Amino acid sequence: MKRKNKLYLAIALICGLGFFSCDKFLDEMPDNRAKLDTEAKIDKVLVSAYPATAYLVSAEFSSDNIDDYGISNPYNERDLEQLFRWNDVTENTDDSPKEVWEACYKAISSANAALGAIEEMGNPASLNAQRGEALAARAYSHFILVNLFAQHYHKDHAATDLGITYMLETEDELNPQYERNTVQEVYDYMVRDLEEALPLIDDASYGETPKYHMNSRAANALAARIALYMQDWEKAISYATAAIGSNPSPLLRDNRTIAASAVEVTPAAIAYNRSSIKANLMLATAGTSHGLYFGNYYTGARFAHGAFISNTETMLAEAPYGKRTATGYIPQVFVYSGTNLDKHLFPRVSYQFEYTDVVAGIGYSRGAYAPFTTEETMLVRAEALIHLKRYEEAVVDMKRWVDNTLANPPATFTVESINEWADGLEYYEPDEPTPKKRLSPEMVPFEAGTQENMLHALLYIRRIETMHMGLRWFDVKRYGIEVARRLITTGTTVSVVENDTKLVARDNRAALQIPLDVISAGLTPNPR
Repeated sequence: MKRKNKLYLAIALICGLGFFSCDKFLDEMPDNRAKLDTEAKIDKVLVSAYPATAYLVSAEFSSDNIDDYGISNPYNERDLEQLFRWNDVTENTDDSPKEVWEACYKAISSANAALGAIEEMGNPASLNAQRGEALAARAYSHFILVNLFAQHYHKDHAATDLGITYMLETEDELNPQYERNTVQEVYDYMVRDLEEALPLIDDASYGETPKYHMNSRAANALAARIALYMQDWEKAISYATAAIGSNPSPLLRDNRTIAASAVEVTPAAIAYNRSSIKANLMLATAGTSHGLYFGNYYTGARFAHGAFISNTETMLAEAPYGKRTATGYIPQVFVYSGTNLDKHLFPRVSYQFEYTDVVAGIGYSRGAYAPFTTEETMLVRAEALIHLKRYEEAVVDMKRWVDNTLANPPATFTVESINEWADGLEYYEPDEPTPKKRLSPEMVPFEAGTQENMLHALLYIRRIETMHMGLRWFDVKRYGIEVARRLITTGTTVSVVENDTKLVARDNRAALQIPLDVISAGLTPNPR
């Protein structure tokens, strides 16, 4: 049953307040839409069918990849603290949830404008590729929105959990009325859009820049991720294989070339996100301070991925492939010392500064990143194989990652060695952390023993591979992983464990609050 919560959205929230005024939008867009009558014009509007704001910061600082290193650290960002503590975010920055919301709906509006124009032209076969791109891009923006601003998909709750509004057409009214779709409805719409899009997408139509579009590999990778989140294991495997092939070794990241190109994290991240890197199935750019927060800068240093969490849970912890030093990875773990903090970083999002006034030294922080990669898609497939108890096949994909990422891969990486690793670890406690965190079988069913051990290894590797990229937050929600916030006061010593703020499975705070002005306009807020 559809919920009857009506959303009286100001049209500016769909198109993005940060780009032009509501009046200007109402004056111009109807005319622009009427003029979308050629392939070139539709191609042009599809350039804006991708969010200009990244969800990475909102998701990463909500995850368990971050600790609090105290007020002695400079540049304490209020929005980062609100994200870290799972409070409703009232600050508006380039990376705030409000900006993500508006950017996604603006991108969706562009996709819908293209779809509407194509339909008005009679859906000619010559525009099949553009239609496919618009449908896939629309699904992608809704995927971001539903996974940030709603509970994770759960087969027993999705039909009643509040999702987000799935926009199926453009609007030219000032106060259009919408229903807030359920999580189930949103996922069903995404699946429908992608199933229609995939046969239509033609990579040749993108010319020399296919990776900045929803190309066929990226669209299949998105479909695989959605199927994984819906626990449709067979489809997750099928879509992942369509994206990267049965043997993706030729598409894995050339880590040694990246490592040789730079000795600092920021230039390494630029190399990481080159379009020539085959592992980057899709690339995106955004206005973001991500490269400052996860670079060799003090900005946002209070809340960080520091030495304590790295040594005990992530990069330098006791891994299923053995304990590693900073140089044990390719590229290496970059370590930057600060006030009561050693940042431990991987190159993931490039940082550039776009000057609007060179003399005054002002402008915008920007970054490039890869929303879909060979490695992450390969791990999607491995996870689905584990749930089907096809452990040996899963290990093949996991070992491909291990062999390509480590300077000296272990001689043995098998189901047996993974069992030995997991059985030898205690479960994580906030003040005695390990990489082995309790998973909720009520969120994702699994059996104790080998299946659980394989999932621990897979989720550990996914955590490393997607470090700083926000996807760990979705894994926390998917598996109901409990998270307690910690205050690190003396280097690597836990002074305070904030158990009273612990996030639990299906915690209301796991769904970020929708923007306050949208609530004021009539949309039911997420429960708190």
